[in-house]
Amino acid sequence: MKSFLAAAAVAAVFAATACAPVIEGGPPMDLPPGLQETAQVGSITVSSAWLDAEEDFSETFSEEVREELTRCMHGTAPIDVRIHVERLERAGRAEMLLNGEGMHALGGTVEFVDPGRGNLVVGRFPITVATTAGGRFAGLFGDRQVMVSEEFGRSLCDQAFGRNPRDRGPHNATRG
Repeated sequence: MKSFLAAAAVAAVFAATACAPVIEGGPPMDLPPGLQETAQVGSITVSSAWLDAEEDFSETFSEEVREELTRCMHGTAPIDVRIHVERLERAGRAEMLLNGEGMHALGGTVEFVDPGRGNLVVGRFPITVATTAGGRFAGLFGDRQVMVSEEFGRSLCDQAFGRNPRDRGPHNATRG
């Protein structure tokens, strides 16, 4: 019985810390201009408030954000990325079936941290995005997490580095 209680206590501590914000918090802060050109994606750490998401949300989100950031962070100086997701809303599949319309939204705070300078926060950006669910077919069968995570990563590139990581054209879901 004691081992069961100990295991339950350890599980509760891990569950509580997994949702604790990994960011320090504070006002928005632009990256120094030199760092915008020399930064390279280091580690990405994600925390969240209580979200209604699939179990693999954090993994999917991290992968998609990393993919977008590697397209706009061309340097060689590793900078770690900490993200706290505060809001996630996805269009429901039933809603998409009935009316063919819906939106996915995601909001959070991103901090860029320099591990070479004692984990100094060198940039902080509140990011809020919304993207269309893509009509009936995409809304029913598309990966809602990927759609909104890609949009988040693209917005982060635009705000932090002043560049859209995708070439112009129909494959670019952002407006530029």
